[in-house]
Amino acid sequence: MPQAVIFTGQGSQFVGMGADLAEHSSAARAILAEAEAVMPGITNQCLNGPVEALNDTANTQPAIYVVEMALWHALAERYTVRLCDIALMAGHSLGEYSALAAAGVFGFSDGLRLVMARGQAMRAAGQQEPGGMLVVLGLEDAAADALVEDLRAIGQQVWAANYNAPGQVVMAGSAAGLAALQPRALELGAKRCIPLAVSVACHTPLMASAAEGLAEAMESVTFREAQVPVVCNADATPLCEPDAIRDALIRQLSSPVRWVESVLAMHACGVTAMLELGPKAVLAGLVQRITREISVTSLSDYNALTTITWED
Repeated sequence: MPQAVIFTGQGSQFVGMGADLAEHSSAARAILAEAEAVMPGITNQCLNGPVEALNDTANTQPAIYVVEMALWHALAERYTVRLCDIALMAGHSLGEYSALAAAGVFGFSDGLRLVMARGQAMRAAGQQEPGGMLVVLGLEDAAADALVEDLRAIGQQVWAANYNAPGQVVMAGSAAGLAALQPRALELGAKRCIPLAVSVACHTPLMASAAEGLAEAMESVTFREAQVPVVCNADATPLCEPDAIRDALIRQLSSPVRWVESVLAMHACGVTAMLELGPKAVLAGLVQRITREISVTSLSDYNALTTITWED
């Protein structure tokens, strides 16, 4: 049995995700039907695309959330999954919402409404403050932090957005800021700089306006005490209390994802085994780069679900 359950974020989506779950799991079909009642057309978008629509952040976020929750409920349908047997949960960026739903903080439909509001607010913020994201490989966190501080000192808008693994930091900011950053990063020893296909600078101050829309959506959602502590991205701290979770989700929009610290915090709590849920296996490789003392099993489709071992 895994001691922690983790959920992927944006970038794990693909056209056709969830198709085998819909075919083989009645619990997953029930989740998809519930999703349709909240966001008509979301199931067809997951299964049939088109890819351009699926990759729009306002659609990507709810689509991944729906598939991850379908996976979670299919898992619970097949095995005896007791939250009291799981020590911690976490999710990368968007995946934090899946973790919170799985931990019982809010219901599936309320979580979907929050994710929809988040995606729409982030898209609007990106239109107001256009930006992008760049994966920098081979640069340590301290060097990445010093680089963006130097660039901001000369007026460039650029920040560290995701501390994913040793030697992998995602930078985000304005187009001009990222253009100035790339050659400087390579001069400092970065091996590669890979632009991401996004038009928003996630997890930076450029997303500050999105917090207003998310906070408004939260007013109509009841947050409950987490049945499993969820390690938040903003502080890499396990949270259970509803008000603290609300605050962490709002801060998450404009602060970096502290994934390295989150994984190390879970390991410090005694976690040595994780189960990753998401349309594609993304986090397992990052966890292995952070520490070899945690094993990760990835669950991305129904076939994988039938091959895992979940002991009572």
